[in-house]
Amino acid sequence: MNTLKFITAGNVDDGKSTLIGRLLYDSDSIHTDQLGVLQKQTKQENVAIDLALITDGLRAEREQGITIDVAYKYFATSRRKFIIADAPGHEQYTRNMITGASNSDLIIVLVDARKGITTQTKRHASVGALMGIKKAIIAINKIDLVDYSEAVFNTIKADFEAIRSELTYDEIAYIPVSALLGDNIVTKSENTPWFEGDALLSTLEHIAIPTKENLVARFQVQWVIRPKDEENHDYRGYAGQILSGSYTTGDSVVILPSGIETKIIKIERHQEVVKQATAGDNVVLHLADNIDISRGDTIVQANALPLTSNELKAWICWLDTAPLQIGKTYLLQHRFKTVRVKIQAVDRKWDVNQWQFDQTHELGINDIGQIALRSSQPLFFDPFAENSRNGNAILIDETTFNTVGALMFLL
Repeated sequence: MNTLKFITAGNVDDGKSTLIGRLLYDSDSIHTDQLGVLQKQTKQENVAIDLALITDGLRAEREQGITIDVAYKYFATSRRKFIIADAPGHEQYTRNMITGASNSDLIIVLVDARKGITTQTKRHASVGALMGIKKAIIAINKIDLVDYSEAVFNTIKADFEAIRSELTYDEIAYIPVSALLGDNIVTKSENTPWFEGDALLSTLEHIAIPTKENLVARFQVQWVIRPKDEENHDYRGYAGQILSGSYTTGDSVVILPSGIETKIIKIERHQEVVKQATAGDNVVLHLADNIDISRGDTIVQANALPLTSNELKAWICWLDTAPLQIGKTYLLQHRFKTVRVKIQAVDRKWDVNQWQFDQTHELGINDIGQIALRSSQPLFFDPFAENSRNGNAILIDETTFNTVGALMFLL
């Protein structure tokens, strides 16, 4: 059973928490003991459960001043498992949304049927596209408050289609819903006989998830295993997760940065020998030759090498309260490889609200821009748009060790 990871985004009071609550409640994904607690917490008259409370389990932490970046909810049906990333949607929390979107396969953008497409709708949709998400659901919520109007639904759909060319989604589903009343959330609603599509849950169950198994093979060494005991005297394995593609026993591979070519002679997964392993598998690779390999080295198939450079261009979302400093040295962590980099220039800043670039040399918290940087050692990477797992990195302030930037490599 595969897993779909998705993020929800919407304007304030568009009903995001209620939508998630309704989805979990109507799909019987809430434990009985939790239901009892929610019933006691609900203060509204003639309402059995305040659905928004289902996603508000972190309220106490927020009231104590503890910052919660992204909350995750988990549920499953007979067809698929789901992970929901629930991040704040305000402009000042762009960094939080990027955190949630970075590992998501799909985005649900809520639109209030009474308000239509807004600036925040465009911003949420564009941030999702920037993070490489290819599947989107436009949930036109509160359709009950416009008398289940087909005309309103069609107008909002047409308005979003008008901006679709600016985005990179390859599949978009439009669904009229009432999160509060449950219309088209888990089952099709009789109140929208004109709607020919599936309910939200069915759409989530059947939408195709982009697979990373068909991408080029990428593996970075997390740990070199050398037990050096009597039983495993000659054991030498390289442990890590396959980021994309697949590896098969007998594959010709190249070790980077050394450039030495060798073959895979054995693959272990969960302490069992397998012939092949694919993206997402945690494995130990064994090689034919005794090569000096360290944490952070890359093992790729000989016929599919990554880009190699220490002159880099990247999108960056700035995460720190202190602004980015041109000329300053930072630490760049590309999974298990850490190198020093110097920011050469800020080429431009993206105004996510106006959908235009500003010519500026400054980036502050939550800003998104394109930068040029130079690393002390060559990096082995793919463009984020082609292979997101090997095309991202984080920037760290080497004095405070705060994570200050999220990077997406360009060509």
